[in-house]
Amino acid sequence: MSESRKELWRAGEIAPAMRPFTQKLNPNSLFRAVALSRMAGMTRAHVSLVRLPPGKDSFAYHAHMLEEEWIYILSGRAIAEIDGVSHEVGAGDFMGFATPSAPHLLRNSFDEECVYLMGGEDKPIDVVEYPAHAKRYLIMRTEKGPEFYELGEPTRPIRAPD
Repeated sequence: MSESRKELWRAGEIAPAMRPFTQKLNPNSLFRAVALSRMAGMTRAHVSLVRLPPGKDSFAYHAHMLEEEWIYILSGRAIAEIDGVSHEVGAGDFMGFATPSAPHLLRNSFDEECVYLMGGEDKPIDVVEYPAHAKRYLIMRTEKGPEFYELGEPTRPIRAPD
């Protein structure tokens, strides 16, 4: 084991590392998460443990243009809005978003916390579109954290019609 990183993290070490997150485009966005892959020193892929409380949303409804993303529900239930269609999801359900992704959002409309793993690629840049807000951002990852640059309104459909 390297002195600068640790490969094995026990549950008792992970829980205190969880932090609250919100997404400012959605005032109902609130969850607690920990970047498990970062704790282990990983830089090319990411996986986070997320706890979504009752009555809250994960992020604003969004779509990634460059980074693939996935979600695996561990416990609880939520409503996944994917490409304008609502789906109830629960333990054992998996969602994968190849790029360019369908817009998506998790909403916990139930009385219990929804716990899930979320991960995907970790490219140095991504473009994220927020169709409900007609906004698009370039995200650049730096040593100080992500930097967001507004690109303006999308000028094309998020995905080509089937």
